[in-house]
Amino acid sequence: MSLLHVLLVFLHIAPSNRISQHYGKQINAWIYPLFEQNWRLFAPNPESVNHRISVRTLRTSAHGGTHVSGWFDLTALDTSAVEHNPFPSHTAQNTLRRAWTAYLETFGGEDEARSDRALMIRDYLRNIAAERVRAHRPGPGDFTSIQLRVVTQPIVPPRPEGAAAAAPAPPPAPANTRHLPWWKVTNHAG
Repeated sequence: MSLLHVLLVFLHIAPSNRISQHYGKQINAWIYPLFEQNWRLFAPNPESVNHRISVRTLRTSAHGGTHVSGWFDLTALDTSAVEHNPFPSHTAQNTLRRAWTAYLETFGGEDEARSDRALMIRDYLRNIAAERVRAHRPGPGDFTSIQLRVVTQPIVPPRPEGAAAAAPAPPPAPANTRHLPWWKVTNHAG
């Protein structure tokens, strides 16, 4: 299995050739989104906005009634894992953020998938949220659907060096809240 992984990564990053062209769909299915290669480590693109991602669940009772949970802040969970750990993992820092960035890149402002990659990214984001709810949120019952809420707040640029301390800071830009559709999940016992 390791040899297959190395071969597929090699074909992904190698210059275009007959093999990578012929098996491009299969290679991309293996690489994205978990093994994606990019140069952001060496030429980072700093965030210009903060995203706060929350999730809520929907469960159906035995009598057919439905219950919607309150919002659970996934971003706060990640922030806590980083701030209170002297050696935080890149997974705690980047998994949710990168999944949301990939969702934005493939879906834009719409929530309609236009490609197989978009469907895969949506499923990836949904699975991250469902697994974190299951692992960290106390509460009885199963849930069958989840919904994400993303609050985007632009980051206020720093004051220019030498600016007068008495000058008022620019007002913060308004936050934008986006509610994604309800997504079905496999049955998770709470």
